[in-house]
Amino acid sequence: MSDIKDEINSLEIATDTNNLSKLLSGASLTSVINTYRNLPQKLEPILPKFIPGKIQELSKLFGALSSSSLSSDKHGYSMKTPQKSPEAGSSPPVKQLLDEPETVTTIDTRYGKLYKVACLSDEEIWTSATNNTMKLYSINQGSLHQSITTKSGNMPDDITVTKSGDLVYTDNDVRTVNIVKNEKIEEVIRLQNWRPWGVCSTSSGDLLVIMESDDDEQTKVVCYSGSREKQTIQFDDKGKSLYSSGNYYRYITEKRNLDICVSDEGAKAVVVVNQAGKPRFRYTGHTPAPKNKPFSPRGITTDSQSHILTADVNNHCVHIIDQDGQFLRYIVCGLSLPWGLWTDRNDNLFVAQYINRKVKKIKYLK
Repeated sequence: MSDIKDEINSLEIATDTNNLSKLLSGASLTSVINTYRNLPQKLEPILPKFIPGKIQELSKLFGALSSSSLSSDKHGYSMKTPQKSPEAGSSPPVKQLLDEPETVTTIDTRYGKLYKVACLSDEEIWTSATNNTMKLYSINQGSLHQSITTKSGNMPDDITVTKSGDLVYTDNDVRTVNIVKNEKIEEVIRLQNWRPWGVCSTSSGDLLVIMESDDDEQTKVVCYSGSREKQTIQFDDKGKSLYSSGNYYRYITEKRNLDICVSDEGAKAVVVVNQAGKPRFRYTGHTPAPKNKPFSPRGITTDSQSHILTADVNNHCVHIIDQDGQFLRYIVCGLSLPWGLWTDRNDNLFVAQYINRKVKKIKYLK
């Protein structure tokens, strides 16, 4: 462009002069101007593309924090007390929900009407039904490994397994919570004027028990360390009962962040409070439901992703909700009257089905 401008200026100067020799010399520029009639080739730049690499184990790239501690100094000596957050240090990898949950295996218990299931290990599950016997089954073979009869001869109302692998069950009729050690039954808790329903073992080794009063007017959650009562959760900040009253099924579990989750048949809701007993949210179902029937929660469990899963006996499905109570998905998988739920350490879901007496092992996370 600068060359063309120079040529134009030269021509204008030549035409403005009265000097014939300059005009003739300007005419000689015509052939040069003709060369500018052919414009240079137009270039289209192609921008580079970014190809992301796969990031593996960020801790190796950025480093990691050691566990925090408190240090006190008194009388010339020091003492350090480790402080660990429930989700720190051992945060599980993020897992996504499968597009379609799939049944891995089915165990036919062939006894009673099936209520509850609890995993002892990756190979064995405890079950309880509408009789006085709790049975231990092989997951892969479906064979019966062990049977335990309740101390009172009554049907167990709920079962759980402690971190040390001991079976715990509640007996509503005689108001007790019992533990099975080496096939011997020990009474851990005996209630007065209250009847226990659901029970779960916490990450700290305590027991959470949800119970109702003998007059069916009150319901509360109590945390026990052994037989010692540590905490009671019953009312919200306004003095209103957190849970329904009346003779209804209620089951309980603890989330990774120590939230306490209760499936309350009477309230037709999942009621979640934090570790201090302060209300977080209530989940009352999602529409449309698979059978278009009212939400009727039964068994409840949580997984490594802090999902809450609850059985809906009316709609023959399991609801998956996130840690803040938002509905994520239904698990149907041909379930029939699902009741008890349990997730193992690999996030496999075990569902006890009431009428057909079968336990389904379901994979629902990638």
